[in-house]
Amino acid sequence: MNLLDRLLGHDDWTTRRLLELAAPLPDDDLDREFDLGKRTLRATFDHMIRNVEVWTDLMRSRAARERAGTSIAELMTRHDASMAEFSALANEIESRGAWDESWMDREEAPPKERTFGGTIAHVITHNMHHRSQLLFMLRRLGVQDVPEGDVLSWEEGSKGTELRP
Repeated sequence: MNLLDRLLGHDDWTTRRLLELAAPLPDDDLDREFDLGKRTLRATFDHMIRNVEVWTDLMRSRAARERAGTSIAELMTRHDASMAEFSALANEIESRGAWDESWMDREEAPPKERTFGGTIAHVITHNMHHRSQLLFMLRRLGVQDVPEGDVLSWEEGSKGTELRP
């Protein structure tokens, strides 16, 4: 498995695991405010998933999709779909050796040139930043079996599972 597969697999699996841990929580806990980041579990999950959706759309030179639902079930569906699409795009870029090729971010005013490699690295590190906040919130809510969230723990726990392309 190469480094890109590890980073994408860890990002996908760990975010999904945190969504699964949040699934039984009542809405009051999902929307409880904390003094960090996007302030709530629901808002943080939505922000992370929305970023994957939007950055993928922008790199594909298409209009950003409409914002979708924020129930845990809807967030899981959005996460699965957006990570599959983001991973496929990252793998296409890797296979073309296009890490340093540029694309135009038309959401910026004025539009800004970005590299595919920089954008993909941004999305993955952005998610890790916000997952740290989710880990804190879940622990503060008393959720049990919250993972550490690091790549080595993911790698150990994912042995024998298939990664997305």
